[in-house]
Amino acid sequence: MTLNIGEIADRIFGTDVPFAVKAFDGSRGGNPNAVVTIDIASEKALRYLVTAPGELGLARAYIMGDLIVEGIDPGDPYDFLSLFLDDFSAKRPPATELVEVLKSLGFKSFRVPELPDQETVPQWRRAVEGLRHSRKRDAEAIHHHYDVSNEFYELVLGPSMAYTCACYPSGDATLEHAQEHKFDLVCKKLGLQPGMRLLDIGCGWGGMVKHAVEHYGVTALGVTLSAEQASWAQQNLKVHGLDDRAEVRHGDYRDITETGFDAVSSIGLTEHIGVKNYPSYFKFSYDKLKVGGRMLNHSITRPDNKAPALTRGGFINRYVFPDGEITGVGTIVSRMQDQGFEIRHSEDLREHYARTTRKWCKNLSANWDECVRDAGEQVSRVWGLYLAGSSIGFERNHIQLHQVLGEKIASNGQAAYPLRPDFGV
Repeated sequence: MTLNIGEIADRIFGTDVPFAVKAFDGSRGGNPNAVVTIDIASEKALRYLVTAPGELGLARAYIMGDLIVEGIDPGDPYDFLSLFLDDFSAKRPPATELVEVLKSLGFKSFRVPELPDQETVPQWRRAVEGLRHSRKRDAEAIHHHYDVSNEFYELVLGPSMAYTCACYPSGDATLEHAQEHKFDLVCKKLGLQPGMRLLDIGCGWGGMVKHAVEHYGVTALGVTLSAEQASWAQQNLKVHGLDDRAEVRHGDYRDITETGFDAVSSIGLTEHIGVKNYPSYFKFSYDKLKVGGRMLNHSITRPDNKAPALTRGGFINRYVFPDGEITGVGTIVSRMQDQGFEIRHSEDLREHYARTTRKWCKNLSANWDECVRDAGEQVSRVWGLYLAGSSIGFERNHIQLHQVLGEKIASNGQAAYPLRPDFGV
């Protein structure tokens, strides 16, 4: 007996699922009463699903336009993704049924189709670009994600051009207000005062640099591996008349030779450097500081310190953050301590990042046509999946966001930190 695609779907997923299935062979399956219908619109879509079962195959077929989700907003697929993350999983058919399924699919279904241009090669093949987190490979990974185009990011991030977790002072605060509030929180945690010198590692489009110089009277140096970011940021500083006190430099943070900074901020960089490089990264930051100086590390974290830092083969690794690694806040704290920092404060902003990514997703949806014209439909689809999925991940505590504040104290234990700090925001 040869099964049609709808029948195969029922063998694997059952009919008590939150979606219906229809396929190019005219068959149907899944839950006929479901609101959402997944259309396996071509033989190529089936091959994507068969050759990479799970999120990677689904993503490939969806990004290429061969799998169609009827009624979905491609800029904001939050509701659709929520269906798959609510205790939903495929089941392995019994051995006798599995043989029948495989025969029905046929050998041709196991030929891998062309992959989307946005997909990076597997971890084992990236070795040609150098060891993971070598300077060359880090530069390639940053280019892959951050050099889409400044215009695309303006549409998604909004006027702040801040591509890191905002901090919402209230539930009805706007994204722009929350981003400004975040930068203000970092400045206050660092204890910035007029005349101080700030080093911002992984500065992006220069939001922290601009805010600190403009509102706290410091001089600041920012560094980013993205040429697009550095160009945009330096021009923005010039437009606002701040380029005499602030610089955003294109390059690797390890090439910074200046020292004697009063403060170091790192907002959204730790995810890219690799856990094995934490000791050298925090030592670098420690050595750049004056005695009494502070470092604020702001990064995505895991809810524990046991899970592998690198997720191999999944959608995020192959499409969004090649070589990205995240671990628990405990690992970050211990590595900072091991390099001499006294840890003064730690804070989880998980719910704030859920709100931030939801707003970015809504911006993408509202500006969908412009985003597609600028970056192409495949890139825009990747971003829809990524931002909506991230929102769900933060909401459900699959991932977190921590700020950790450390101080470089004197050898005799003398510290500059106030007895009871008041961050005032």
